[in-house]
Amino acid sequence: MQSLPAGEDSIKDFCRRKIIHGTPFIFKDKEDDYYFFLKKIASEYSIPFNSIHISGSGKLGFSFIKKTDFGLESDIDVAIISELLFDKIMNMVGDFQIALRESSIFLSRKQEEYYFDFLKYSAMGWIRPDLLPIKSYPSTFRNNWFDFFKSISYDNCIAGNYKVTAGVFKNYECFERYTLTGLNKLKIKLR
Repeated sequence: MQSLPAGEDSIKDFCRRKIIHGTPFIFKDKEDDYYFFLKKIASEYSIPFNSIHISGSGKLGFSFIKKTDFGLESDIDVAIISELLFDKIMNMVGDFQIALRESSIFLSRKQEEYYFDFLKYSAMGWIRPDLLPIKSYPSTFRNNWFDFFKSISYDNCIAGNYKVTAGVFKNYECFERYTLTGLNKLKIKLR
């Protein structure tokens, strides 16, 4: 990774070819398993399976942020790209925000920090369910989200004994922009 392309278009092409698209490291030589992994998630959230990507070390075989290889302690990070799912979650967050504004819900200092982080990420078009307020409306969505991904993790994971986590991007552009931001940070570090 020491020789990242120089120009903006070259970086974008590199990002698309090597980081976003193609068979992930975790499913190397197991394309059928990869398809069924995506299909299971797609079925759960009623989205096209090609709207789901694996990112991070599960995609590349290493983390260029943490500088570690993919291993037994690694997660499989899933990016779901769906404007409908993104908007559905943000509508629930809107209801939560109204309740917060009307003082019918109160947050602890720690919950406020998580919520502020959640809002920062969602402003970039990325919903991180791990930052969804615990008291969110309806809390069943948050619980069902984590229950589903737990149900396809570890012993139930088709790729191996790994935890599966996921986030929702509003659209492909948000996912690509976020990925490019990480690459550009790496490029600056390598100078």
